[in-house]
Amino acid sequence: MTPNAPGKSLREGVTVMQLADMFPTDEAAREWFEAETWPSGRYCPRCGSTRTSEASHAKMPYWCPDCRSYFSVKTGSVMEGSPLPLRKWVWAIYLHLTSLKGVSSMKLHRDIGVTQKTAWFMLQRIRKAYDRNDDDPPFTGPVEFDETYVGGKRKNMPKAKRAALTGRGGAGKVTVAGAKDRATKRVNAAILPATDTRTIQGFVRGRAAPGATLYTDDAAAYRGMPEYRHEAVNHSVGEYVRGMAHTNGIESFWSMLKRGYQGTYHHMSFKHLHRYVAEFSGRHNIRNAGTLHQMAELAYNMAGKRLTYRDLTADVGLASGARG
Repeated sequence: MTPNAPGKSLREGVTVMQLADMFPTDEAAREWFEAETWPSGRYCPRCGSTRTSEASHAKMPYWCPDCRSYFSVKTGSVMEGSPLPLRKWVWAIYLHLTSLKGVSSMKLHRDIGVTQKTAWFMLQRIRKAYDRNDDDPPFTGPVEFDETYVGGKRKNMPKAKRAALTGRGGAGKVTVAGAKDRATKRVNAAILPATDTRTIQGFVRGRAAPGATLYTDDAAAYRGMPEYRHEAVNHSVGEYVRGMAHTNGIESFWSMLKRGYQGTYHHMSFKHLHRYVAEFSGRHNIRNAGTLHQMAELAYNMAGKRLTYRDLTADVGLASGARG
């Protein structure tokens, strides 16, 4: 790593030349994926049995006698069903993790030599690996809470669409709520169906342990939770910091999410927005680790989270597509 380089000096990065040397063949990529997916030993992803053996199958190198099925490291993971070489998956993971504002499907398709449609599907499946928010224990605090609105700027919308909107700045957009634990620096964010008191307080109680100190803005929805110590800053009168009371940490996270929206993706459809939120949250939470450690954690979390193209493109009643 270049001495005195900008950025987080504690991180151990990996150059593209180093990565090329580490993964010169698809066999090297397979060995790496297997080591990260099965750190305690190989097991069948279908039944969990450890009584597995090598097989001579052309695409499934292992056999499970208990459920009588062939499998590979792709089986049961977000990569299941993908005909792409594992080496291309390694590069996709690397480019995804080393692009702080995200990597677009157009860039990925050019960099690894796949179609744009394939690159988009790969990135959506990689984002699926971050689906862990509900498994995280509540933050013990202090915890910052805030919401933001994701969607196109009203001034850029067609006149007919602008005329149909009612309400203030959040009209026609999706609400994303976030919590940042000051002790661990971790972020937990999710899409909310509404911003009423019941919904906001439900989000807070699911992310903060009782007794934690909460820092929020002056929104009324945060009031009335006696199990927490609560301090708020009054943004409406220009107050943004009062001692330890502020929401600068979570707002910094919103800034990165918005930069990804505006500078990389240009659009995040309502249908797939939850995956983009999971992507930015997940990447934020491992940002201090070295690149290889980040790649290893993401590879491990890809197991058991299959996402098919049919499910990805199924009609769920939400807008999708490049201009959805």
